[in-house]
Amino acid sequence: MRTVLIPTDFSKNALHALQYAQELYKCERTCFFILHTYMDEVYGDFKSSSAENREAQKEAKGKESEKKLDNLLQSVVGNPPNPLHNFEMVASFDSLVDGINDFVNEMNIDLVIMGTKGGTSDHKTTFGSYTIEVFKYVKCPVLAIPEDFEYKQPKAILFPTDYMLPYKRRELKLLGDLAGKFKSEVHCLYFTDFDELSTRQEDNKRFLEEALSKAYLFFETTSVKNKANAILEYIEKKEVGMLVMVNSRHSFFEDMLYRSTVDLLGLKVKIPFLVMQNLNR
Repeated sequence: MRTVLIPTDFSKNALHALQYAQELYKCERTCFFILHTYMDEVYGDFKSSSAENREAQKEAKGKESEKKLDNLLQSVVGNPPNPLHNFEMVASFDSLVDGINDFVNEMNIDLVIMGTKGGTSDHKTTFGSYTIEVFKYVKCPVLAIPEDFEYKQPKAILFPTDYMLPYKRRELKLLGDLAGKFKSEVHCLYFTDFDELSTRQEDNKRFLEEALSKAYLFFETTSVKNKANAILEYIEKKEVGMLVMVNSRHSFFEDMLYRSTVDLLGLKVKIPFLVMQNLNR
């Protein structure tokens, strides 16, 4: 059974991500864990309050979260319900990133699916600050769904890579399963000004071919330029339905995050964005 974790702040964007997840795994046995973390709600309003007040607020917020989760469950189960889907509602007194990481490890979650921003995020960008934090630090593949994206099967998937990472088989299996299920093309886009790959790159490319054997693979190269602009151009040119990157130390994706290049993508990427993790788990 597939295990999918969906964080929610009860915003429209979070509900949209949950509905997308149900469509994505419509024909697959899946357990959806819907998680609401509420530590920030308690400490955000009561920083200077006494310990007794904070404890009372914690208890009140916990009950409120459980009630909201119950109401959410009633609205998303469906009529008739999908017999392949199970739902577990979880209220956790924790921060978002720590709560997700703890739950991922405890339940061996396959994938986190979330909205690209919450109810209080800046509407000028696609990716809110919480989404960026989850991308950076959660040790599990994360699929972020833009709020205006209408569900459709990803027939073309863009995977920018420099072939320098020793890919994890579990992470690539997730991508391979998605591509195989939808008979998707996976376009591996390599930024380079050189004609040949190193031995290390050749080995990683071969591993990529083996791990993604279910997909229709295309290997493309482009000269080194503004990578964010090149990605956006490729998405438009090939009508790409999903963007995939790997987060690892010293990777292209990490470089993007810490140099704020992701801000440019956040302004214009309007398709689901899958971040696979090469972090320790």
